[in-house]
Amino acid sequence: MIDRLKLYCNTNQLAILRDFLTKTLQDTGMGDIEKHQVILAVEEVCANLMIHSHLCNPNSFISVRAVLHEEEVVFEIVDMGQGFNILEYQEPELAEVVKTKRKGGLGIMLVKKIMDRIEFETNGQKNTCRLIKILKSK
Repeated sequence: MIDRLKLYCNTNQLAILRDFLTKTLQDTGMGDIEKHQVILAVEEVCANLMIHSHLCNPNSFISVRAVLHEEEVVFEIVDMGQGFNILEYQEPELAEVVKTKRKGGLGIMLVKKIMDRIEFETNGQKNTCRLIKILKSK
């Protein structure tokens, strides 16, 4: 199964994304907690793109493609904004985050912990981030 969604870079679009992801994951055999974690991870990447790469420009958009295989689900997020290679992200020290009472900066760390594999590629204009979750036997 392959589903696609085009999202304009307005955070109001995240509710549409959540509905899309919920429908995509409904027949995967995942438990509710795991589904919610995957939704959180994909939403985090999309929200970061909307806010930081596209500055919430409603004329810009990102696309999300979900490919459901028997053994895994792949979310491919494509945009034409300023590239951010999630693989090069340096996780903050949690003790330092707590000590400085810093807000933000933990979302990508969560994405890396939730997803089983992350891939990123860019050609300088088009950026593609793939978030892969391995499905346990149904």
